[in-house]
Amino acid sequence: VVEWGDDVKAVSEDEAMVLVNHQATGDVCTLMMCLQDKGTVVRQMMWLMDHIFKYTNFGIVSLIHGDFFIRQGKAHRDQQLVLLKEHLEKYYRSRNRKWIVLFPEGGFLRKRRETSQAFAKKNNLPFLKHVTLPRLGATQVILKTLVAPQENGTPAGGDAVIKESKSKGLQWVIDATIAYPKGEPIDIQTWILGYRQPTVTHVHYRIFPVKDVPVEPEALTHWLYQRFIEKEDLLTHFYETGAFPPLQGQTKAISREMTLSNLWLVGIQSFAFLSGGMWYCIFQYFYHCLF
Repeated sequence: VVEWGDDVKAVSEDEAMVLVNHQATGDVCTLMMCLQDKGTVVRQMMWLMDHIFKYTNFGIVSLIHGDFFIRQGKAHRDQQLVLLKEHLEKYYRSRNRKWIVLFPEGGFLRKRRETSQAFAKKNNLPFLKHVTLPRLGATQVILKTLVAPQENGTPAGGDAVIKESKSKGLQWVIDATIAYPKGEPIDIQTWILGYRQPTVTHVHYRIFPVKDVPVEPEALTHWLYQRFIEKEDLLTHFYETGAFPPLQGQTKAISREMTLSNLWLVGIQSFAFLSGGMWYCIFQYFYHCLF
């Protein structure tokens, strides 16, 4: 993994919300790898992920960890946002969480692109190929629940909890853009089985003070759209040149190669195989009991 843009290690001890583009299940693996050398972030973060992952071999781990599984679709949207708010108020600070990661597009690029482009055309919005237009709901709930009132002048839903824990609330929004060479994403199966040739995944970061992020629906929608329009430009530049463009004020983009110990990687792979095998055995047991 090669990292570009702002150095997120500088804010690793502060509370932050991470917005990520979503192309495949391997995006989670990429982020977990990137965050291994960012202090205690991995141990103190909360994930928002599709409810289907609850039934995978790491679903029980995520449940115990306090992550939130969100069900997609219009029929569930309002209820899920209420449940998310309740979950954040109950678990986020009681478990000393500092970072919260979500994928605002609400699904994989290949599944949402056509619908997103049709929506953009109907509403006179930019035509995007490498990302889709983000959804507002979860982002707004997180901001209203976890941002301290003094940050943007708006009362936060979790104000009482913030005062009790003497937390400063969310201080940063980290905009992370994942790019795979030739636009070919990696899924979890590929990570585990290794049937694809070794490749370099690139991750670009931009850090925004949360006080500069609006919480009112219309303004926040515009702000989110701008972030994903910028992601589109970043990815277009990457696919054309093989690198991300330099940050404002820089003449040359600076990248940082991430390396992890082979021992750590072997341990993670072994755990993946063992947990997958265990889950398979459990499935087989219940299958034979039922049928």
